[in-house]
Amino acid sequence: MNGRSPARVCSWALLALLVLAQICYPLTGGTARARLTVATVVLGYLLSVGHALTSRGPRAAAALVAVATGGGFAIEALGVATGFPFGSYDYSGQLGPKLAGVPLIIPLAWTWMAWPAWLVAVRLTGGRRISGFRAGPAARWRWPGRIALATVGLAAWDLFLDPQMVAEGHWVWRDPTPALPGLPGIPVSNYLGWLLFAVLMTTALRPLAGSAVATTDARDHPMYALYLWTYGSSVLAHAVFLDLPASALWGAAGMAVVAVPLAVTLLRTRRADHRDAGSPRSPVDVAA
Repeated sequence: MNGRSPARVCSWALLALLVLAQICYPLTGGTARARLTVATVVLGYLLSVGHALTSRGPRAAAALVAVATGGGFAIEALGVATGFPFGSYDYSGQLGPKLAGVPLIIPLAWTWMAWPAWLVAVRLTGGRRISGFRAGPAARWRWPGRIALATVGLAAWDLFLDPQMVAEGHWVWRDPTPALPGLPGIPVSNYLGWLLFAVLMTTALRPLAGSAVATTDARDHPMYALYLWTYGSSVLAHAVFLDLPASALWGAAGMAVVAVPLAVTLLRTRRADHRDAGSPRSPVDVAA
């Protein structure tokens, strides 16, 4: 596929708009900041679902929407109604219209980060497409590791998200204890709930999306960039602009489990590609 295909250009353009919106976030406040939050989530949702559609096809995109958007709404509605699995909490009215007590924007946020977390896990567990390669029995053992990495990759994002959104008053916990050190107002049960739902979501995504979701190539670079940008920009924003140093540390440590290996893997691949490009061609290559 052409690296400058319209679909890939569109992904990079949406990512650029999302980055711009997030850069503007610390410069706003009040209603303007809440609206910018909603706009950012919508951009992220369009980016992830659009990428799934153009890179993997309608089946994968439909699976992503069903599992992450539909499942995200269901688990949030259950959480608001019963307190399981996150703990007891309520949403304010700052994030727009609600259904069953859940702002409609919230399931979109689950989808926004579920897709890049999944693709990063695929990349780190050997999902890169290799011409002529056919997976053998050993490939089956990749799936537990892939699901574990995707789960951590998604759930660790909440170490940034929840402290930021609670500080803005978008939701409040009725009983925020016990909490992680430095993160008052958010119970540990919330993060355990994220882990539980992330496991269920990533486990369901694979069979519904089909085998094509288990391969990666250059089309996925915007998703890798999204994940690394989310990691780096969140650390910087929480530490410097949002006065949330504890969540900067927790989030930096949590997302590093996936973000750092991803950065190292991409850097090594890039160096290897440069070496290959600069190597003299053998007579066999020339004859071919």
